[in-house]
Amino acid sequence: MTTKRYKTGVIHGRFQVLHKDHLKYLQSGMELCQHLVVGITNPAPAQSKPESSDANRGQAAANPLTYFERYTLLRATLIDAGLTFDQFSVVPFPINYPERYQYYVPMDATFFLTIYDNWGRQKLDYFKSQGLTVHILRDVTPEEKGISASAVRSLMIEDKNWEDFTPKAVTILLKSWDVPSRLKTLKKMEDS
Repeated sequence: MTTKRYKTGVIHGRFQVLHKDHLKYLQSGMELCQHLVVGITNPAPAQSKPESSDANRGQAAANPLTYFERYTLLRATLIDAGLTFDQFSVVPFPINYPERYQYYVPMDATFFLTIYDNWGRQKLDYFKSQGLTVHILRDVTPEEKGISASAVRSLMIEDKNWEDFTPKAVTILLKSWDVPSRLKTLKKMEDS
């Protein structure tokens, strides 16, 4: 068994919906720490606010899943990936409110981050404003990012194959919750 670089790591995302590149991102964090705290951003409307660097993140069709549904997806995915319940925690993480981080995550942890755009740089600024230790996992252009949750959601709305882009546990749960129909309804409401 190899020694992990950090005792505790914090990683975050909206996970609307959790896809295979999210899993790679989570695995990158898992490889570096003994315990991974996964923060779910935009946990509730009162815990998020508009961001000029990512204007679409607040739209209803971009947020079809509840906090509990995302929590369930993450736990199932991490267990399928070989982690045990004592190796990770899943918590709300109000990314837009750095002054609230202390109430949700261990501030002495290492905060993992990927940067693809101005929103990633904004999050880095939020972390720095709190004096957090940051480990950048990837810093690439948007074109190099890979799968996006918005693309997976679009495939669902268009009745195209989205299942190949999500981990097995996620596919099963999203189908059981009929998330494609939910997305279609949200999109119609948004367009009207």
